[in-house]
Amino acid sequence: MIDQADEKAVDFRLRVKNLGKHYADMLLFKNVGFELCPGDSLAITGWNGSGKSTMLRIIAGLTKSSAGQVDFLLNSRSIPTDLRRRYFGMITPALSLYSELTALENLRFFTRVRGLVMQPGTIEDLIERVGLHGRGDDICGTFSSGMLQRLKLAQALLHQPLLLLLDEPCSNLDQNGVAMVEKIISEQRSSGITIIASNEQREIDYADRCINLSE
Repeated sequence: MIDQADEKAVDFRLRVKNLGKHYADMLLFKNVGFELCPGDSLAITGWNGSGKSTMLRIIAGLTKSSAGQVDFLLNSRSIPTDLRRRYFGMITPALSLYSELTALENLRFFTRVRGLVMQPGTIEDLIERVGLHGRGDDICGTFSSGMLQRLKLAQALLHQPLLLLLDEPCSNLDQNGVAMVEKIISEQRSSGITIIASNEQREIDYADRCINLSE
């Protein structure tokens, strides 16, 4: 198994081919395809209910597609589905944090779930990076919606993912929080792929390419 440090130096690609999704007689999208490599960023847009969030969940392996396939490629070799979670980080409105735990306890929990071994101070540094300075030991039940969004971003970044999946990343954030998201996306370009699902023009503009599921 290639360790995380080595993964940054190899050829990682995301390939989506002829992807489609329907529920009973309701078609969300069909024949969606693209290929991305580190440095690439893609926005997925479309009317409400067009399947933007579903698309991210299919890429993450959390929802099955009705047609087509998604491949994570490392040095041109497909990564098995059960190993893919080590390669992506995801933020979505559906992600739940534990309100009875502190911010640091939440991140430590996600660290254990991912089987990560973190260097001392790494999680604390990440708390600082997302703008939660001094709030690491506070119970998340006391956090505002914007603070919870910042913590969701922190959990997505825990393992320095090669693929960052962002569903409405600026939701509930103030101006400083939006600037923080912009910085994270900019930094991701140096080593990874970013996919943003949104109808907000500001978030769409973060990407180099756009797919409209309504077309």
